[in-house]
Amino acid sequence: MKIVVIGGTGLVGKKLIPLLTAAGHDAVAASPSTGVNAVTGEGLAAALTGADVVVDVTNAPSWGDDEVLHFFTTSAANLGAAEREAGVQHHIAVSIVNCDQIPGSGYMRAKVAQEQQIRTAGVPFTILRATQFFEFLAGIADFSTADGVARLSTARFQPVAAEDVAATLADLVERPAVNGVVDLAGPEAGTLSSFVSRYLAAKGDTRTVVEDPEAGYFGAAVESLAPAPDSGARLGAISFEKWLG
Repeated sequence: MKIVVIGGTGLVGKKLIPLLTAAGHDAVAASPSTGVNAVTGEGLAAALTGADVVVDVTNAPSWGDDEVLHFFTTSAANLGAAEREAGVQHHIAVSIVNCDQIPGSGYMRAKVAQEQQIRTAGVPFTILRATQFFEFLAGIADFSTADGVARLSTARFQPVAAEDVAATLADLVERPAVNGVVDLAGPEAGTLSSFVSRYLAAKGDTRTVVEDPEAGYFGAAVESLAPAPDSGARLGAISFEKWLG
């Protein structure tokens, strides 16, 4: 199959392309650096010619509420139109577990809006809602730090390795569209504060971590960043300890 990975030069895309190629697919990385821009539409029609599956792993370059909403809704609309024209049979996109339960976050609202655009685009789809990546822990710690103290939420947290996200996408490519959501989390659950504390300790970072139930997540109130224990979510294979090592 020809598979076009929108955002294929980014964190997940760079891990996904080799998996698809090794499986015998014609995998194409599409991003602004390759002349394809899903927001402006530049290069989309040419990139999607002959494509069977499109995988969207893009991330917004700016996290301002208006900017991120524009990025995700506009790119999803442009992709849907280009995919219909090209006869694409399956659209796969990465979203975030529980994004619809964190309305205080502009980024999460934008992901919900992106999902809605995908649902109404008229192309068979699968939305992979993943938990936060291990790779994002440094940024979470930095955002939460003031005067050498990282104040972290005690919300339930079950992060996953970006490598496992790529592996799950490679599997979904081989399957029919579910026209719904598939959840993915890491193999271990805890609290946001506990994971950040372990991450900082492993890196030799001496910042003090303070558990604060009211700390939120990037300024938004949050109860859980993990799927419910009985949700049937897929679990990644890479443990936090292995990733740290």
